[in-house]
Amino acid sequence: MGSIVIDDIVPTSFEVLDDARPNDTSLPAFMVSKTRGFLPRANPVVELPEAFAALESILTRMPVKRLDGTPGLLAEGKLGDAILVSKELPDLTDAIDTVRHDLPMLNALYRDYSFLASAFLLEPCHMRFIRGEEYGLGRDVLPACIARPIARCARLCGFKPFMEYAGSYALFNYRLQDPKAGLTYDNLRLIRAFEHGLDPTSSEAGFVLVHVDMVRNSGPLVAGTCACLDTAEASKDGGKGADRELFNAGLTQVLTSLQRINAVMETMWGKSRPEQYTSFRTFIFGITSQSMFPDGVAYEGVDENGVELDADAPASTTRLSFRGESGANDSMIPLMDNFLEIPMPDTPLTQILKDFRQYRPSNHRQFLAYVRAKSAALHLKDFALQGSTQTADATAVSNQSIQLWLQVLNQVRDFRWRHWCFGKEYILKRTAHPTATGGSPIVTWLPNQLQAVLREMQAIYTHATATEGRKLGAEVDDMMDMVVRQSATLAKEVARYCEERGV
Repeated sequence: MGSIVIDDIVPTSFEVLDDARPNDTSLPAFMVSKTRGFLPRANPVVELPEAFAALESILTRMPVKRLDGTPGLLAEGKLGDAILVSKELPDLTDAIDTVRHDLPMLNALYRDYSFLASAFLLEPCHMRFIRGEEYGLGRDVLPACIARPIARCARLCGFKPFMEYAGSYALFNYRLQDPKAGLTYDNLRLIRAFEHGLDPTSSEAGFVLVHVDMVRNSGPLVAGTCACLDTAEASKDGGKGADRELFNAGLTQVLTSLQRINAVMETMWGKSRPEQYTSFRTFIFGITSQSMFPDGVAYEGVDENGVELDADAPASTTRLSFRGESGANDSMIPLMDNFLEIPMPDTPLTQILKDFRQYRPSNHRQFLAYVRAKSAALHLKDFALQGSTQTADATAVSNQSIQLWLQVLNQVRDFRWRHWCFGKEYILKRTAHPTATGGSPIVTWLPNQLQAVLREMQAIYTHATATEGRKLGAEVDDMMDMVVRQSATLAKEVARYCEERGV
């Protein structure tokens, strides 16, 4: 059994688009820009070519509740029969070649085949769940009519042949109800859904669309990050005067963007109810580190590298395993981890964090790797936190850098603390299943990253105020008092959950 490892060479330079070029179909759907950030360059493709009418028919009929309110195939566990017994879906792998030069269309096909693959594999688990039973085992063979097309689409688009957060489930899965109204939350609708998500008021729709609403604020996050890196690179003398002020302006842009992202994240509580999450969550589990797939999944007609074989090639049922869809695969907070040079503990949990890097659009992966390398090469953290004793004005500007750096870290902490609170309310209180959808340990994985941020904030604050005798202001002092209290609370909560679950 294998999984496909994508190793990106760390780029020494990276082009962040000023113009997302939404009408250029020769470019990948996902390219980092200062306008749309980590959203696709243009709104996702909704309609498939006529050659894929059979795929469209099954996906339209698939959700537990269809758009017209009638029960779909998943309502009674009939999707497997449609694929295996009725043979409704031919192998359309060759038809993909007719659109291979339209990369956003290829991304739409990848999205749609990934929805079908996940629904097919996890349908038996869903049917047991709604009867109040354990998940049991999923289907462990993906038929060639799904395996070969998703493998080809994934290869051409730079994804894994399984559902991913950006390329399929969330960021390429929205449409605008009114194209003229733009990217406002109330104007967003899902393209594909598993349960009731085609109803925009449902918890499934809320879960996905709040993520889209968050990421639409990522353009300034990217722009501010680039501004800081550019200023630090140009300021070899320690960032005096105007250079330091430009750096602070970039940090302020980053801070403002994170504040907006966190404000949107807070709306999740009302738009996707905690008690309803587990009913559609079943379909976004992965096929590695999950009890439902102890031996991964056999991909018919696909080799061990995830490449589709010729239709007339000898039969192959290569077993592959992939992590499931997870909001942890979003690029915004990992960008901040790399930009801020947050040290992560050397633990198996951090290795999972590194593994998640593979489950992003290739352009996102390259950008994050570039920022990580660039921040390290520039000693960006030292640049931000270094002192200035030349004049009172210079010291004030330098102090502002430290204040802003801590405030940006605090927004990362706020994001991760809320994510932990989501984990408690949406998952830990409602299921004993030990792993998250991405295959990480449900109790300890989120705290691993959150504790790292809390420790980093305390280390920076202690050094600045104790070692250098700096005064960072009452707002920062109060913020750090809260950090100390939260660190103690987190330790107690993790210990309690570990004891309760025998972790």
